[in-house]
Amino acid sequence: LLDLRGPSVALDTACSSSLVATHLACQALRAREIEMALVGGVTLYLTAQSYVGMCAAGMLSPEGQCKTFDDGADGFVPGEGVGTLVLKRLKDAQADGDRIYAVIIGSGINQDGKTNGITAPSLGSQMDLAREVYERYRISAESIGYVEMHGTGTKLGDPIELEALSTVFK
Repeated sequence: LLDLRGPSVALDTACSSSLVATHLACQALRAREIEMALVGGVTLYLTAQSYVGMCAAGMLSPEGQCKTFDDGADGFVPGEGVGTLVLKRLKDAQADGDRIYAVIIGSGINQDGKTNGITAPSLGSQMDLAREVYERYRISAESIGYVEMHGTGTKLGDPIELEALSTVFK
């Protein structure tokens, strides 16, 4: 329908798929490999096996309420959804008269290494990545007005994410 050209990549990195897709699109834009990117993420749970596996791993809230970053956090509640971004270089978007909702200054990805499991992110890896991205793109913590976080909804994972962010911001 749109007669799109260029790379079309499907990837699955669990909870970080949309973040990784956005990072790869930003790299391609910076390298001038592409002029525009459509980046999307979809989560669908089409079979019971997903729920059985998450439940067995202790990831799901038995109360059916996600209490991310709360003392009462006991797991998350899965949901289905889809989101899409249109990404362009800022100068190109301005020249084309596009409505600009946000500017991505920099991005980065890494791997946690050895952890206690999917609900226990690595404090060191998260701090290393944040420091690297902030330094590479000369981002000052004072300039950040919004932070998107994973938020496992668990008493183990959420404090690790908050500690990593607060340590790097200090």
